[in-house]
Amino acid sequence: MGFQGFSESDFSVFKIEGFEERMEAIRKQIQPKFHELGSVLTDMVSVEVGNEMYLHVAKHARRKVNPPNDTWLAISPNKRGYKSHPHFQVGLFDDHLFIWLAYIYEFPNKKELAENFLKHLDSIIDLLPNDFVLSTDHMKKDALPVKKDELEKALIRLKQVKKAELLIGKHIPSTNPILRDGKALTELIFATIKGLIPIYNGTFAKVHT
Repeated sequence: MGFQGFSESDFSVFKIEGFEERMEAIRKQIQPKFHELGSVLTDMVSVEVGNEMYLHVAKHARRKVNPPNDTWLAISPNKRGYKSHPHFQVGLFDDHLFIWLAYIYEFPNKKELAENFLKHLDSIIDLLPNDFVLSTDHMKKDALPVKKDELEKALIRLKQVKKAELLIGKHIPSTNPILRDGKALTELIFATIKGLIPIYNGTFAKVHT
């Protein structure tokens, strides 16, 4: 049958009280969908970037008491993990689905990345659609529209602050009907990731101008 999309009850998982109870719902209800969606996306992204990519589903292994407020899959160039590498994330909070190109706290080359991206700021902004958003903390729901001044501030912070993060991508509200259509949602997520691949490639070589 394949991936059928995400239902209202998937987003309601984050209203379940208790660590074990919420984790059980994430494992039983959301993670199987992540594996279905993620396996298809990983193949598509691998072809698009020209290198083998690997699927990782968040295990929340470091959490023991406080239940997670979101959960995600990650597509990474490394088989063993994703946190210290540039990666793509698709995940859920209680009120939206997020699609990110993510450089999170464990990524080691943030200073060099930020310097390179600051040099090519105009080119990066030109690549990004108007509905894309920006975050500097993968643990928080908040995101800002991707504007030149906001991206510049985020990159300067990435350069200067050891635990800084950079996430660029898209939010889809939980009420959007496309979330219930697995095929259409998969296509939208891939189109979003495809739009981020030139920036992802710029991690390893200068962004083309």
